[in-house]
Amino acid sequence: MPTVHLLDYVAGNVRSLVNAIEKCGYTVDWVRSPEEISLAEKLILPGVGHFGHCLSQLASAEYLPAVRAHIDAGKPFMGICVGLQALFEGSVEDPAVPGLGLIKGQLDRFDDSDKSVPHIGWNSANSSSKSLYDLRPQSKYYYVHSYKYPYVKGELENQGWAVATGTYGGEVFVGAVAKDNVLATQFHPEKSGVAGLRLIKSFLTGDGAKILGREVSGPAPTGGLTKRVIACLDVRTNDQGDLVVTKGDQYDVREKTSDRNVRNLGKPVELAKKYYEQGADEVTFLNITSFRDCPLADLPMLEILRRTSETVFVPLTIGGGIRDTVDTDGTKVSALEIATMYFKSGADKVSIGSDAVLAAEEYIANGGKLFGATAIEQISKAYGNQAVVVSVDPKRVYVPKEGVTRHRTIKTKFPNAKGEEYCWYACTIKGGRETRDIDVVELVQAVEAMGAGEILLNCIDKDGTNSGFDLELINQVKDAIRIPVIASSGAGKPEHFSEVFQKTRTDAALGAGMFHRGEYTVQQVKDYLAEKGLEVRQFEGEL
Repeated sequence: MPTVHLLDYVAGNVRSLVNAIEKCGYTVDWVRSPEEISLAEKLILPGVGHFGHCLSQLASAEYLPAVRAHIDAGKPFMGICVGLQALFEGSVEDPAVPGLGLIKGQLDRFDDSDKSVPHIGWNSANSSSKSLYDLRPQSKYYYVHSYKYPYVKGELENQGWAVATGTYGGEVFVGAVAKDNVLATQFHPEKSGVAGLRLIKSFLTGDGAKILGREVSGPAPTGGLTKRVIACLDVRTNDQGDLVVTKGDQYDVREKTSDRNVRNLGKPVELAKKYYEQGADEVTFLNITSFRDCPLADLPMLEILRRTSETVFVPLTIGGGIRDTVDTDGTKVSALEIATMYFKSGADKVSIGSDAVLAAEEYIANGGKLFGATAIEQISKAYGNQAVVVSVDPKRVYVPKEGVTRHRTIKTKFPNAKGEEYCWYACTIKGGRETRDIDVVELVQAVEAMGAGEILLNCIDKDGTNSGFDLELINQVKDAIRIPVIASSGAGKPEHFSEVFQKTRTDAALGAGMFHRGEYTVQQVKDYLAEKGLEVRQFEGEL
């Protein structure tokens, strides 16, 4: 098979990019030194995380002159995410670190006064009736970034660049650029389903460069950011030692029958592929088995991620066990090292649960001071805050009136049996088994300050009830923070998804049991949302 060279400088999940390249019929050769770049015919520079961190690493290893020489020689070059940002002169994310300067201009940050930042999700890349590497006006592409280059009509075009744009909350930004032998995307094509695979293939074959800038006709572009529908798989070993997908009722995953077996709803890899083919925008694995006696390098979830990422080309999140620990041989292993293992196996994001609650308590007790030692801080510094999700497990605590607790209370439309109309949401740890004296607002504000990029907002009261999401909880959390929120717990039918998107400002909604039991498909949920006038991404079939 033909070969493409990939420059890896610890850029997060490169396994998915390798899988996407192989899906397109090419093999990958890794660039391990600047000298090896001269051997490359086609070169891809992936990147996630902090502009300054990525560019500094490339500069210190003396890669930047070699990359520039490759481009100047007219050889095909593709940059992804920070790989696009590196082409500009610099970024306000780290003004002291220069970019390659191939494109004039400085990146700035999205305005978070009226929307969630980072910009996470599926958005358009519209190239204004011009051919740009098989980008299509009705396709959606997966973005995850806080910094962008603002689009000014004609500015980049006057430098000779073909440009595709996206729009987020009224801000128009550069989604992709191309010129001669260079293609760069702000979105992640390897996580953009078939639409992204088409773009990668058009770069690898050279077909995209041949028709770059030609007039094209077709359907009108679709709107902006879509409503994300996420499929969640709770994974654990059953009593027979098999790894299965299960689902709890208020976190109890055992059957109500006398044998009390772990509820078995299917195999993780197969279910993930099924949901991808139904149009799931992301797949989340929550590992609810500790595997305490298993060496970390042999963790079953690593193999699940490796196998899933071979056929599922949307973002994968993994939760469970992301903490400082000691391996079976006595070796101390940091949360960052464990996260790195997951990223190298195919994960795009890691989800932190109980440890985030304990870290938030310490942060609050220390007067809101950061020390850089928590898992959230370590991982977000290395891979960017978009790589860190905090999974929150709150439950209602009713009080007779306002002012009787220091915690943030709401007046609820659903009083308890005593008729109490006020409540606050207490955070829990250990799978909901232990309640802590910290409310959900305190927690999410603390982890946002530490560097979390997204909140997975569960609700113990709603879990397994199929009665709809806790809208009051979601609204309280959305009002408290500026990072994206994923609504979870309670989904039982498509109407619950439309309700949560129309009555809250949630950025995504997650379903589990209703999908596992076959009551509804992801496609049915999305079709229903589309009927209600909501923007959704449709699955585009095979490459």
